[in-house]
Amino acid sequence: MSKEDMVKEAVEEAKAKAAEDREAETTEESAEEEQPQTEESNAEETAEDQSEKEEKKKFFGKKNKKDKKDEKIDELTDRLTRQMAEFDNFRKRTEKEKSQMYEIGAKDIIEKILPVVDNFERGLSSMSEEEKATPFAEGMEKIYKQLMTTLEEIGVKPIEAVGQEFNPDFHNAVMHVEDEELDDNIIAEEFQKGYTYRDSVVRHSMVKVAN
Repeated sequence: MSKEDMVKEAVEEAKAKAAEDREAETTEESAEEEQPQTEESNAEETAEDQSEKEEKKKFFGKKNKKDKKDEKIDELTDRLTRQMAEFDNFRKRTEKEKSQMYEIGAKDIIEKILPVVDNFERGLSSMSEEEKATPFAEGMEKIYKQLMTTLEEIGVKPIEAVGQEFNPDFHNAVMHVEDEELDDNIIAEEFQKGYTYRDSVVRHSMVKVAN
């Protein structure tokens, strides 16, 4: 190899080495530039996340914590609801008591009227056929029928007795009789008629029962 060739080779090696050094420096600078940007971006993202969390915390904190006005409104609403429920219960209880008092008063009046009905029936049944044909007897019978119609309209009904099976809920047995024509526990005779008022017994029937 001649001296010129050796010089050329040395020059080319020096150029190649210088190029590699420049490339390495460029790579390092690029890496240094990218790293601060990444750290800066991360810092920005962290700050944004922190800010968003604080806003959410404030928002939900305000939502969970009621205002004093809202608390007062809820308190008054609850109090009003309770008072309305108490008033409704009081109204129902009062209506029930009034109804019971009316029933008691009505039964008391009916009990006082029933002896008058008994006297009408006794007087009419004691008349002969000739007496029943008189204007006086006819007038008395019309008054009796009008009285019975009025009682029936308000809910007063006579209790069936003769020929019916004895029922202590409606009948009061004051006598017993041996009668082969009647089955046991069948009412043979009625001494005093019983009445009910709206399915409630006002007076039991006084009856004679067959054994």
